[in-house]
Amino acid sequence: MSTIVGRPVSSSWRAFFLVAALYDLILGAVFVVAGEPILTAIGMTLPPHIAYIQLAAVFIFVQGLSYWLVFRDPFANLGIVRVGVAYKVAYSGLALYYLVIGQLPSVFFIPWAVVDLLFLIGFVMFL
Repeated sequence: MSTIVGRPVSSSWRAFFLVAALYDLILGAVFVVAGEPILTAIGMTLPPHIAYIQLAAVFIFVQGLSYWLVFRDPFANLGIVRVGVAYKVAYSGLALYYLVIGQLPSVFFIPWAVVDLLFLIGFVMFL
């Protein structure tokens, strides 16, 4: 257990935020570089410009950077964890909504929603 900002932080929580950081950093980077070929490979209709994919991917990448800050100093970055809760609720909730109404563009989005739901649970438990 390490101490950050005078409070103990278990190594398992730090590892959790490291995984959250790496997950979004890697996912964002992959979609910035290869989003168009990935979506083409799964048969999704592409947006009118690659920027639509890259803008969303950059947002995911930046979320990863924020979780890296939480990994480095969890208690000093509680606000980031709270924003992470909102982000994970937004993505998994929206994916679930479109799944329920039968308009989810691809089942490709389901695993990401499940992973975000798991991170959401962890973020709330940490808070």
